[in-house]
Parts: sequence; C-alpha cells; structure tokens
Amino acid sequence: MEDVLVLYYTQGGSIRRMAELIADGIERVPGAVARLRTVPKVAATTAVAEPSIPDAGAPYCDLKDLEECSGLALGSPTRFGNMAAPLKYFLDGTSSLWLSGALAGKPACVFTSTASLHGGQETTLVSMMLPLLHHGMLIVGLPYTEPVLSSTTSGGSPYGASHVGGVADDQPISEAERTLCIALGKRLAHAALKLR
Repeated sequence: MEDVLVLYYTQGGSIRRMAELIADGIERVPGAVARLRTVPKVAATTAVAEPSIPDAGAPYCDLKDLEECSGLALGSPTRFGNMAAPLKYFLDGTSSLWLSGALAGKPACVFTSTASLHGGQETTLVSMMLPLLHHGMLIVGLPYTEPVLSSTTSGGSPYGASHVGGVADDQPISEAERTLCIALGKRLAHAALKLR
C-alpha cells in the first residue's frame, strides 16, 4: 500500500472536511491509503500555543510523515490570499528534507477554503505550490476533463480543490466542491502509484 499524506491546517473546520473528502478519493484507488495529519497553531509569543498532542482529530505531522509518504495533499484556509501561518511555519521547518531531497519526485496537490468567492483561492493555491516546487515535488491539479470544473458556481479550480466557507466558515461543502475534492484525491493517488 502506498501512503498518501493529507496534511492540513484548519480553524473553522472546512479544511478538515475537505481533507476527509480528499482522503476518501485517495482510498477509492486500490493500493493507496490516506494518512491524515494536521499542524498546531502558532503563538506570537514564546508560550506554547497548543498541547503536543491534539485533543481530537488528526495527529500532528512530523518530518517522518513527509519522508514516508508517496504523495502529499496540502490544505490551508486562505489568509489574505496566502496559506495560514501555522502551515507556513511547519513548512519552514522542512529544510532537512530539502537538503536530502526526500520529497523530490513525489506528486503533490493543494486545497483551500475562503470566506468569499473572490477571497484569494487561486493565489493561496499557487502560493502553497511554491515550497512544494522547491522540494522538487510534481504538482497535480484538476483538469477540465472533470466536467464539474466547468460548471461549478462555488469552489474549484484547475490549481486545486477549493471551497467557499462563508465569513463564519459555516457554509456546507457544495456537491461540486465535494466531487472535485474526491477527484483530486483520486488523481493524486493514481499519480503516486504510477510514480512508485
């Protein structure tokens, strides 16, 4: 079985729900299994922001999860058109993997959620790709052969799966967004299997 890592940061819960859908897509591909991981909040002071083990949900990611994975789905809510600071902070700590080339040649995809339809989905998705490209990862997007991509009036783009969560992050994931999350997970799993 090929382990495909679904690594995300969430605050309101939409990204976690998207991660679970992407994991569902991964596990629909025979020979692939999803490994869900998250990252803790960061604090502006030196105080610890979160316990070392989360109270609920996915465990925190460590570098070993990245080393062992055959592919990576990376998800973050949008913060001013960019990924959230906790995910960026975690990625900034992956220099040893960059030096060893541990992620080079592995497929990766990205996903995000925004408060509004024009809240920076595409810039966030592209900004999340940059550290992955520096690691030598191969980016997997959503092609227009996915019919829903051409008809969605909610989230979804060729750069990755996306969701419009609303200001309170309380909007349900639309059927189109759900379909595209699952499709992205399947594409990532197929790519991981082919590249292994």
